[in-house]
Amino acid sequence: MLRSVVAGTMVALCLPALALADGRLRGTYVEARTCQVYTGPCFANGEVGSTGKDAILAWEFSNGNLQGVDLAGLRVAVILKTDNTLGFNGLADAKYRRAVVVVDARADAEQRAALRRFAAERLGLKDAEIAEVAAAEMQMRLDLADLTAELNVPGTARLKLRKARPGDCICSNESAYYPPLTELSGFVPGVTIEGDVTARRLGRRWSIPDSRTAYLGTFDIAEAPPAIAQSL
Repeated sequence: MLRSVVAGTMVALCLPALALADGRLRGTYVEARTCQVYTGPCFANGEVGSTGKDAILAWEFSNGNLQGVDLAGLRVAVILKTDNTLGFNGLADAKYRRAVVVVDARADAEQRAALRRFAAERLGLKDAEIAEVAAAEMQMRLDLADLTAELNVPGTARLKLRKARPGDCICSNESAYYPPLTELSGFVPGVTIEGDVTARRLGRRWSIPDSRTAYLGTFDIAEAPPAIAQSL
């Protein structure tokens, strides 16, 4: 287990036994939103209702299968557009939700269907809320040693992230204020160094460079109902 102390808050990022072949879905995860997540109530209250309605999430599977479909080595990303700030209750805070799901172009038809299903179940998305399912040769990397990450979805998204540090504090009251938008085995809040997202099907384009808007994490899950993550 790796522990990181961020401004006095202990947040754990578990390193799962990624090589286990027990069928559980394991891997790494990144998330970025249009509101601050490593922050304090003073900043968060100023953003409620006006921003934080968009997000991008991505998973990379180190191993595991979904109903017998092997997902090891594949990636899936989701771009979200909602009508409310995604806060303490995550997507439950929004009445209107639309998503673009991007599946790994290397996946075959069966794997693409499984990736779409995984993403929808993790976020509680209905079929009618998914505006598009696209395929892309996406690249994703999360370094569990130095806690940096990158995500590149050609023509759609570019993220460069790092864990939050004490020097990122402004009001000295920062914490992982809003939880991640999906279930994780461990996570740290982060800074989006570069963050550009274009989702034409959603009519959205946003940029969040140099902002405290990210999460870097790991997941270790069975086929079970999704849940809001809690810091360990």
